[in-house]
Amino acid sequence: MADRLLAPPTRINTAVPQHEEHEYEHDAATASTSHHGDNGSLLTVKIPGSPTAHSLDGDTLRSRSNSNSTQQDHFEELSPEEALRPDKGSEADFVVKNNPFAFSPGQLNKFLNPKSLSAYKALGGIRGLERGLQTDLAAGLSVDETEVRDHVSFEDATSTTTAKSEEARQYIAHEPEGPVTTHQAPNQFHSRIQVFKDNRLPEKKPTSFLKLLWMAYNDKILILLTVAAVISLALGLYETFTHEPSQDASQQQNNGSGEQEEEVTPLDWVEGVAICVAILIVVIVTAVNDWQKEKQFVQLNKKKEDREVKIIRSGKSIMASVYDLTVGDILHIEPGDLIPADGIFIQGHNVRCDESSATGESDQMKKTPGDEVSRQIFRGTASNKLDPFIISGSKVLEGVGTYLVTSVGVNSSFGKTMMAVRQETEQTPLQVKLNGLAGAIAKLGTAAALLLLGVLLIRFLAGLPTNTDTPAMKASTFMDILIVAITIIVVAVPEGLPLAVTLALAYATTQMLKENNLVRILRSCETMGNATTICSDKTGTLTQNKMTVVSGMLGSDTKFSTIAKDTAQEKSDDIQSPQVVIGGLSTEVKDVLRESIVLNSTAFEGEQDGVQTFIGSKTETALLMFAKDHLGLGSVAEERASSAVAQLIPFDSGRKCMGIVIRLPSGGYRLFVKGAAEILLAQCTKIVSGDSSSLRVEDMSEVTNYNVATTIDTYAQNSLRTIAMLYRDFPSWPPHEARTMEEDKSMAQFDDVFQKMTFLSIVGIQDPIRPGVAEAVKRCQHAGVNVRMVTGDNFSTAQAIATDCGIKTEGGIVMEGPRFRQLSDPEMDDILPRLQVLSRCSPEDKRILITRLKHLGETVAVTGDGTNDAPALKAADIGFAMGIAGTEVAKEASSIILMDDNFSSIVKAIMWGRAVNDAVAKFLQFQITVNITAVLLAFVSAVASPDMHSVLTAVQLLWVNLIMDTFAALALATDAPTTKILDRHPTPKKAPLITTNMWKMIIGQAIYQIVVTFVLHFAGTKILGYDVAQNHALQEELNTMVFNTFVWMQIFNEFNNRRLDNKFNIFEGIHRNWFFIGINCIMVGGQVMIIFVGGKAFQIVRINGTQWAICILCACFCLPWAILLRLIPDWIAGKTFAFSIKTFKMVFGPIALAYRAVASPMGRFMRRIGRKMKRSKPDKMETPEDEEVAIATNEKSTPPSTPPTTAPHDSPLSPPPITITTPS
Repeated sequence: MADRLLAPPTRINTAVPQHEEHEYEHDAATASTSHHGDNGSLLTVKIPGSPTAHSLDGDTLRSRSNSNSTQQDHFEELSPEEALRPDKGSEADFVVKNNPFAFSPGQLNKFLNPKSLSAYKALGGIRGLERGLQTDLAAGLSVDETEVRDHVSFEDATSTTTAKSEEARQYIAHEPEGPVTTHQAPNQFHSRIQVFKDNRLPEKKPTSFLKLLWMAYNDKILILLTVAAVISLALGLYETFTHEPSQDASQQQNNGSGEQEEEVTPLDWVEGVAICVAILIVVIVTAVNDWQKEKQFVQLNKKKEDREVKIIRSGKSIMASVYDLTVGDILHIEPGDLIPADGIFIQGHNVRCDESSATGESDQMKKTPGDEVSRQIFRGTASNKLDPFIISGSKVLEGVGTYLVTSVGVNSSFGKTMMAVRQETEQTPLQVKLNGLAGAIAKLGTAAALLLLGVLLIRFLAGLPTNTDTPAMKASTFMDILIVAITIIVVAVPEGLPLAVTLALAYATTQMLKENNLVRILRSCETMGNATTICSDKTGTLTQNKMTVVSGMLGSDTKFSTIAKDTAQEKSDDIQSPQVVIGGLSTEVKDVLRESIVLNSTAFEGEQDGVQTFIGSKTETALLMFAKDHLGLGSVAEERASSAVAQLIPFDSGRKCMGIVIRLPSGGYRLFVKGAAEILLAQCTKIVSGDSSSLRVEDMSEVTNYNVATTIDTYAQNSLRTIAMLYRDFPSWPPHEARTMEEDKSMAQFDDVFQKMTFLSIVGIQDPIRPGVAEAVKRCQHAGVNVRMVTGDNFSTAQAIATDCGIKTEGGIVMEGPRFRQLSDPEMDDILPRLQVLSRCSPEDKRILITRLKHLGETVAVTGDGTNDAPALKAADIGFAMGIAGTEVAKEASSIILMDDNFSSIVKAIMWGRAVNDAVAKFLQFQITVNITAVLLAFVSAVASPDMHSVLTAVQLLWVNLIMDTFAALALATDAPTTKILDRHPTPKKAPLITTNMWKMIIGQAIYQIVVTFVLHFAGTKILGYDVAQNHALQEELNTMVFNTFVWMQIFNEFNNRRLDNKFNIFEGIHRNWFFIGINCIMVGGQVMIIFVGGKAFQIVRINGTQWAICILCACFCLPWAILLRLIPDWIAGKTFAFSIKTFKMVFGPIALAYRAVASPMGRFMRRIGRKMKRSKPDKMETPEDEEVAIATNEKSTPPSTPPTTAPHDSPLSPPPITITTPS
């Protein structure tokens, strides 16, 4: 439930009995007298009675050193000097120049790691911290504070007089007058930030561009190619500078016109330079892409880590960014909060924290107020079980309260941990999968390159005896062979595959943030595209989360409503407006109803966007607004301050209610309970009388019970959330007949007192359905994604809202959580396909549902907002947390945060997830086509060439590699999704990475490109009538045409790859993708420029208009050829591929078996030799010449004993395999 009744009030001011306060002052004075001589820094003040003295006695915490101990072992008291002694390496934190505060960051850090009551005592306790940090435990810091002019010494803060104590006590109780704004003054908190830093971790130093260049270049193949290019450059320069014109003149021949060619100086060195320049361009482009990607992810991380917390400043509770926290701030905490900074607990009720992620302590740690700890230290009854320390990074499990911030940012315990375990973003499953595919393709390409090298090398060596070239020319020929072989490897290695995933994810996550989806875990982006079911919360996701009390029933028969038609079953004259009904109530009835709403609530008054409002659960703020409009509610803080709270019962998702016990002015105690109406009604035996003149109670008869139940059901059928309010009076607390809690004998067991209640009222709260939700649900269902509503509302309310949203359809099942969890696994599996609504669902029911759906092979997305939703969010494949209503624990457990809490944003996430998978599939289809064509063309042409030269030179291949690895990845990864992407069903988890349709296009286009280039290369002279024997320049023009045609085929084929299905419109939405248009303009411009000015670098010549037309015409036929391929049914293509693979295995299977039979023994033999060599090395080191050498050797060979620091993973669950496919 987005609007769960979370926990008790956040501001408690409990009156302490006068005799207890006098006793405390006497004990404090005694303790002060007896210990003052031993330790002048003791807190020798009369501390006011703890506002939670009745519920937090400080004796319930377990000692971390002995968690199972039941004895109160006194803590080992250390002297102030020893307690505050700097740890090794942290001395600088204890020295701050011009520090106006009493304490340094280092001294404040001594509270923790480990927790130290001695340090707490040495700093004067909570009141010493208040004075030393110049703050106010009730009013917090002033919003107008900039520079702190007053200087407080350590002695002034840690020792004071009783008079000063009383003065401080009066000041703390003072409430500020007049309005308080939330503006930030210029240089706000400048002095504090200068001394204690702000609550930001230093940004991880971005990788410099030069380092990115080096990382892009640091590839073995590129380095090998560079070495070969440098050798080629050296040989070319040698030939140029040693060129003898007289020897070459005799070799000149006449051209076709009969004129003698001019003598040309050899420029073989140009190819070496061109290769080096091409490598440099590839490296620069790759580094720029990496830099841009890193920049985008840094911006996303900043957004991901920012959140709002509740702070008290100038006496008012406000919402502020977690980055604005500073030392001295007072923070509210409630269940589900993730603690943002270290501090000391001030006051609250039953606060327990999960510190396992921060300290490794598995027990729930109950927090003791700072005053209570100081009180027990003075009495001499303090033990190691006392725990006032709030640790950053821990989670609040239950209870509410406030705490004083003592360390932020890099000085906090969480900040120190995060600085130590910063790590790189891990690869997504799709990246890992494509890395494997890229490795397989690279192996095939490397094998082809090695085969080519072997064939050409044999030919080269065989021709050496008859080769009359100079040694330099022979070496140059050998280097040409080596360079071509290495370049084929460069082209074959598809380093663009992982790049395409990264670019697609970077682009998608940036765009998703604009669509109100903040991606926390990258893999969830691609996983969401394959989601098959969504388990959605109701409140705030399907509805607007703008709640208003529109109907109600007071006592047995007094009803009101603000809507024209409450129910068809009721007569219109039975319903009156709230003004009429409430106006007729007695003051006593109004007071009880108002107290039930105001005291039993976690919402509080605050300021949002400069407007005074209520902040908290939307259900509770709706009730407070009702009390303000109709029950005469003034200040919530004053109302709560005038009540003496004896016990708080936080909201529990299992019992669906919360409660509070107050002491009545007339004596006795009253228990207020608020929660789910149909559950609370079962505990009622009495009801407030319909007589509005006074508060009279009568027994609840069966007829009355039936009437109330009917009203609850009526509200539910009209999609209203029903909340009931009950109360019961007790003469004493805890009652004699009730059991008390083990950790606190002053608190009663709720189950023992939650009975024989008096029914006070029920209200119907309206939460309108969000506009567009019904359409979004319909689109999900059309896309093959099953939408289920999982809510805590009752059966009737859930069914009514699900029907309005379009989730509940004919034949669908609506079931309650308690019944669902009782089903056996086979029964669950039987109903799950038809289960559409799960009402009265607990977090455990939600977890069971998700686990069972995953067992059936579903890819499950789930929404959640509460702390108890964390297990379900973790268990799901994709967890969506609510950005507005969600707790910090829920957000930490999620994969994606819905910034607007809107279901329609989930549909956007599905679309972008599918777009990521499609982008990778498009690029994969394009890449493999180019790989096959380029490698085969280079291989065959080099083998067939008399001079062993490929028709595609090394520089030309590097240009092709740049096109297919970088430019294509940028162009194809940036197609935004359209609504048509929802016209297909999700991809099954076990679907192949390359589908039949993709193979059809890859092989079909590769065949066309190979045929065209082979015909041009081998038969072009005959077709075009070129006499290359008489004019060698025509052969160069033909080679240029082959290269130009090949590149233009890739450009046209890139348009073909914009579609993955068998539809023909490849230009759909192209006008919206400026990346695609821009990249293609760059490729076209670059190719034209290369043909006109590439010259010697690319070993090409200019071609005329007719030759250009032939190139473009041959290339553009890729487009109609793709149409013909799409007309081939996929089932025919699939059967053809299956037959081809079967034949291939039959032919080459025996060869592979023979290879394994030979290679396996050889591999085992080489591994054995390697192990023996490794074992022999230490043996040689065991006989040093003297003892000193032996010691030195042992020290060098001993590895460090410190284990590596690892960062905790966010989930023990592995994501499902991610696949990409398209429908037939």
